[in-house]
Parts: sequence; structure tokens; C-alpha cells
Amino acid sequence: MSSSFGAQVLVRLRPSIYDPQGEAIRRSLASAGVEGIESVRQGKLIELEVRADSAEEAEARVREIAARVLANPVLEDHVVEVGPDSVAS
Repeated sequence: MSSSFGAQVLVRLRPSIYDPQGEAIRRSLASAGVEGIESVRQGKLIELEVRADSAEEAEARVREIAARVLANPVLEDHVVEVGPDSVAS
């Protein structure tokens, strides 16, 4: 019997890739008077609800989706988390 699993994929540019959005955020923080921020890296969080027979199956499917569709493996790293509760609304 399949169940619903919540999954989150965090996608970020690799550390060696320049992050112009992160730099814009850092400059905005400095302009707002926030001190001590040396660098900012920006990313995206993608939430999915996956129907699968097990958490392991759900995680394997999400890892494949993340590697093939959600992240550019040349420029980006990604982290996958899967749990029994729904995270998508």
C-alpha cells in the first residue's frame, strides 16, 4: 500500500560558482546597516509530495528527479530530505 511522503530538495550554486543574487543580498544587508556579513549564498527550496510504497522508494525517486530535472549538475549541488509527513500544500 502506498503512502504519501513529503520531500524537500535544496538546490544551491556550487561554492566555486559566482552567486550574483547572493552578492546583491549581501550588499542590501550592508546598505541596511547590517554588519559582519562577509558572504551570502542564495538557493531554492523545492517541496514535493510523493506517493510511494516506502520512504526509501520515495527518496530514490526524488533523488533521481533532483539530479535529472531540478538541479544543473555542472553548476549546482542539491540536498534531498524525505519524511512521512506532507510538506507541500
